[in-house]
Amino acid sequence: MDMKIEPKIRILARETLSKRFVNLEKVTVEHATLAGGRQTVEREIHDHGNAATILLYDPTKKTVVLVRQLRVPVFLNGGEGFMIEAPAGLNDGDHPADAIAREAMEETGYLVESAEFLFDAYMSPGTLTERVSFFAAEIDMSKKVAEGGGLAGEGEDIEVLEIPLDKAIAMIATGEICDGKTIMLLQWAKMKYLA
Repeated sequence: MDMKIEPKIRILARETLSKRFVNLEKVTVEHATLAGGRQTVEREIHDHGNAATILLYDPTKKTVVLVRQLRVPVFLNGGEGFMIEAPAGLNDGDHPADAIAREAMEETGYLVESAEFLFDAYMSPGTLTERVSFFAAEIDMSKKVAEGGGLAGEGEDIEVLEIPLDKAIAMIATGEICDGKTIMLLQWAKMKYLA
């Protein structure tokens, strides 16, 4: 008797639609349904690698370091286009802790010597493969070691912001901060520092 067990998910086909900054692929999968049957679905999947983000907090000043930069998709969706966010970036093959230390320096000019890993999260799992590693670090804002502002060679033009933590949290309700990763980090900081 041959008892072959069907996998829950089976890839039937993969087709590359575009391979640039974001790799866009059409993937056809067959999967088990809740009712016990199987169905086939096609999905367009965006892949540009995994990323990391960090909340920089000065406990003496009770202030966070955030950045403001252009986000064209936000503008195309009717938003202002310039978003206030926690520093973040692609891992580019590095360990997430190393990647976020590099990104924090590039974007803000602050040296991260010890970052606390918080959690991993998929920010838009319906279309993106990207897993974001979340970190936090306490810093001394009087010890900024570089200008920050991003890498001009990558087209980055980043404004560094120092905002009191309680004000940053209030900016979520006003819509001034509407980036998912930043909201998650600020809620974590509220529980840790303002509880």
